[in-house]
Amino acid sequence: MPYPIEKKLVIAVASSALFNLEESDRIFRTQGVNAYKQYQNEHVNEPFPKGVAFPFISRLLRLNDSFPEEQPVEVILISRNSPETGLRAFNSIAHYGLNITRAGFSSGSAHFKYLPAFNATLFLSANEQDVKDALAAGYAAGRVLNTAVAEDPNDRDDCELRIAFDFDGVLADDEAEAVFQQSNDLEAYHTYEKDHAAQPLHNGPIIELLKRISYYQQLEREKSQNEPGYQRILKTAIVTARSAPAHERMINTLTHWNVEIDEVFFLGGIEKARILNIMKPHIFFDDQMVHLEHADHIPAVHIPFGKINA
Repeated sequence: MPYPIEKKLVIAVASSALFNLEESDRIFRTQGVNAYKQYQNEHVNEPFPKGVAFPFISRLLRLNDSFPEEQPVEVILISRNSPETGLRAFNSIAHYGLNITRAGFSSGSAHFKYLPAFNATLFLSANEQDVKDALAAGYAAGRVLNTAVAEDPNDRDDCELRIAFDFDGVLADDEAEAVFQQSNDLEAYHTYEKDHAAQPLHNGPIIELLKRISYYQQLEREKSQNEPGYQRILKTAIVTARSAPAHERMINTLTHWNVEIDEVFFLGGIEKARILNIMKPHIFFDDQMVHLEHADHIPAVHIPFGKINA
């Protein structure tokens, strides 16, 4: 019997994150809502191009194939469109063969307030204000950037889903970052983190996503032990500007959360793009735009959280 939605990993995704809506958005901004509706009706059977969140969503849904009885992943389409203008998004979902059956259309009103009803662990949208409002209301949310995401031909037969995270301001709160911003003194920051190394940091805005992913990684490890030919899907990484001695508090915090990470990079100020462009994650979450702007063709999500984004 399938999992009840309370036990699932639920991702709420706006059509602006799942698909590339640049042309539709241009028509809305320049010609107004009526022209927008007419355009969508005229192109209702023309699938939208893939958007920034598409690689993440499509690969995450494959986890249901690994656990067919439980079907542990649910993706919900959340849209400010009306049901009529949202029909093209549903047709696009069918065109790409995505197993997305649930949706919410709010006809222009705030839609993030319905996230608890779907038990959503994360809300992804290209609309910056929607994301900020969702975070302010206490929901995990991220803004996908208009990054040109090129599909790697060598990646099409690879079922792996690589998810990369920054640490401070994303998985953990911004306590440590605030210390550095106040002093602008790296030595003072390292002293503070060393003195607090045994004290776990508080949860950040999207830690629940990592905890859910980590749980299913454990299920995959068990499955691979029982089925030697099983190919694991989920792979996680943390790419952080931290370096020794600030590494210890991060590791202790991960232990406190009881999560395991496949790869960790303590870069100490080296540009993160140098790692990301080799790793090629299917999605990368960071709270600072400076780390996202130079990652070529990496599906990037900005988490506008904490004092640095105030």
